[in-house]
Amino acid sequence: MKAVIYTEYKGPEALQMADVPKPEPLKNEVLIRVRAVSVNDWDYALLQPDLFNRLMSGFSKPKRQIIGSDIAGRIESVGSSVTKFKPGDEIYGDLSGRWGGFAEYVCASEDALALKPATMTFEEAAAIPQAAMLAVQGLIDKANLQPAQKLLINGAGGGVGTFGIQIATALGVNNITVVDKGEKLDLLRSLGVAHCIDYTKEDFTKSGETYDLILDAKTNRPISHYLRALTPGGMYVTVGGDLSRLLKIFLSMAWINMLGKKRVSIVALKANKDLAYMNSLYEVGQLKCVIDEHRYTLADTPEAMQYFGRADHKGKIVITVD
Repeated sequence: MKAVIYTEYKGPEALQMADVPKPEPLKNEVLIRVRAVSVNDWDYALLQPDLFNRLMSGFSKPKRQIIGSDIAGRIESVGSSVTKFKPGDEIYGDLSGRWGGFAEYVCASEDALALKPATMTFEEAAAIPQAAMLAVQGLIDKANLQPAQKLLINGAGGGVGTFGIQIATALGVNNITVVDKGEKLDLLRSLGVAHCIDYTKEDFTKSGETYDLILDAKTNRPISHYLRALTPGGMYVTVGGDLSRLLKIFLSMAWINMLGKKRVSIVALKANKDLAYMNSLYEVGQLKCVIDEHRYTLADTPEAMQYFGRADHKGKIVITVD
């Protein structure tokens, strides 16, 4: 089968198309014919030559040569103990930890997958898993967002932000402020957001405005800056971003929560936990999967990853696998 592999840590330029053996499912797994796969922060991070990544992924070379987690496709065969799915089922899910999505075929545990709605395209389904789970688990599980609260989403023009806006709206929240670069703000307004901030022109942490909840997809400021933008009793939730800042937040989080009136939390992703909830929003018309206008095939994966690294994309970058 065709797959995009990497054998060294050199960023997107390390990716190359190759012929590799078609995987065979274990008894609790299914074999999936991949139809679409989306790009995530984690995919991009796995290509980088930093020490932390080497410690996690293999010091001298990657332990796994095929990355890609958020896939959608059709089940081709099932293992002997699989009970949830059958050949022909159209499914999607996040394969974080196992990876293998940038390929024509991949095996996955049946517990990592959900049936996609019949009206949902494979590209839409591939856009959902990781970004939507981070948004749900940040807004609902961590923050228990309420309709009357004032919400700000930092880095709102990507996958987490575009899903987060719609999830908050479905919960009845109508006071939403978003932050991103100016060229993404029209997209965010099209999702119903009235308050948009161009971070190249204004620093929301210095404006004097305060928010009940900040959902952060970037983590590109010191935690003290975010805290001053919170109301008394407000909460800051980060879902990812700069690793050094995340570490600092983790180390200070317990003290802030114990001694102050403002709360800080980091989302530890629970993969695929809320796919049924996203399906329900989609089926009643409360969810639109925002996919960047630049479309890619499997052979274009290095280009797609380079585009992701520039952070110019709107919504999710999706690769179609023919």
